Amino acid sequence: MTVYAVAQISIHDRQRYDKYVAGFMDVLLKYGGRLLAAQENPEVVEGRWPYEKIILLAFEDRRAFEVWAGSPEYREISEDRVASTDGVVLAVNGLP
Repeated sequence: MTVYAVAQISIHDRQRYDKYVAGFMDVLLKYGGRLLAAQENPEVVEGRWPYEKIILLAFEDRRAFEVWAGSPEYREISEDRVASTDGVVLAVNGLP
């Protein structure tokens, strides 16, 4: 079953976040992930949204997501994401 990772973030250190972004796609693709959407300041249609960027990723299954998230390559670059942003990351199961 497909697993989606949804990140909702606010960036407080652009230079360090850009360093993370520079290495992101290579690591994502290496582990079979797909970038489905990434947008700063999306239109809020209803309610209040306290973040400034949303990212949507897809993985073949939960195991593939966990292997990517726990990989040495991702853990290394994610230090810059953690230090440069505030937000949440959700893992969402797709429908069968």
